[in-house]
Amino acid sequence: MPCRGRGRRSGAASRPPSGSVGICDQPSRRHSEASSRTGGPVIGAVVLAAGASTRFGAPKQRVLLPQVLHRLSEARSLAEVVVVLGAHEVDTPARTVTCATWERGPGASLRCGLAALSAEARAAVVVLADGPELAPAAVERIVDLWRAGGGEILAAGYGGRRGHPVLLARRVWDTIPDEGARALPARLIPCDDLGSPGDVDVREDLPPELRVSAPE
Repeated sequence: MPCRGRGRRSGAASRPPSGSVGICDQPSRRHSEASSRTGGPVIGAVVLAAGASTRFGAPKQRVLLPQVLHRLSEARSLAEVVVVLGAHEVDTPARTVTCATWERGPGASLRCGLAALSAEARAAVVVLADGPELAPAAVERIVDLWRAGGGEILAAGYGGRRGHPVLLARRVWDTIPDEGARALPARLIPCDDLGSPGDVDVREDLPPELRVSAPE
């Protein structure tokens, strides 16, 4: 089995700030709430957190994931969140799935995450665990454009360069190659005004507020 789901684990070290856990702990209620708020289809989110963190020198997911989940909890269009793990165990209240084939590439992890979303989900917002400064408004922007018929693959753009979040309509989920969604053509949605989510590869890339919690 390439993917293995797991029940939620709790732990103070990686728990998102107060008020952000509901998006992970109560998916059924969130489905109905999100649909009633927007009058549209259910949107899920996949957080890719399967990498080995070789350059960082420690499992960076354990430092970054709580903030990413907190940012996602502020995106009111999302009904559910799935975190894809691989190389490292991570203590998190979020719903997780472990991708046994994560080393094949980001596409393998993404396929695991998409398969774990509910049958009601009509699209998925994809973000990276190493992008701790994700703007919730960027999620809302690409979701709103998708709902308006803006395309089946949308990606936030910063300075004309493709970034995250990325939205994938359900009908393209079966086309994800091992290289990941980046290998598929996407409509670029300018989000320069919102700021990029960042890309933490080494400790020096960490936002100042997260450096004190980084493992040695």
